[in-house]
Amino acid sequence: MTRIVARPLTREAFAGFGDVIDMGGDNHYPINGGKAERYHDLATAEATGPNARVLISMVHGTPYELPLKLTMVERHPFGSQAFIPLSPRPFLVVVCHDGKEGPGEPHAFITAPGQGINYSRNLWHGVLTPLGEAQDFLIVDRGGDGSNLEEFHFSHAYEIHLP
Repeated sequence: MTRIVARPLTREAFAGFGDVIDMGGDNHYPINGGKAERYHDLATAEATGPNARVLISMVHGTPYELPLKLTMVERHPFGSQAFIPLSPRPFLVVVCHDGKEGPGEPHAFITAPGQGINYSRNLWHGVLTPLGEAQDFLIVDRGGDGSNLEEFHFSHAYEIHLP
């Protein structure tokens, strides 16, 4: 089993996989008479293919036992997929670039409390993995005709550890 240690999620470290969604960065401004601050254009929702549309959903996720035994990743060829936590708890993010015959070596990140992510279209990634206790998330992804899910099962498991 190959051991991988999760590292802190940053915009720079995650740039090749998608977008970090949080209230950081310089693109923000006051709205509603100065009573609110808008953090603008944090991620790009992608939806391609027949009858494509962007969906907004919610999910209640339960934690996995750690260290995580990663045996499968998935990807969505027709659209991006964003997970935005509705509580200030971290979660585990696992992603892979394309390899020669499927996904390459996994990369693991642990979010800071309140950070969300947007997986780029067609990016291999692990399943939603809350840490410590159940957690609710807002999801933005693609709906429409055609199958938007591919799964890949590794020939050997990866063991994902927290720092």
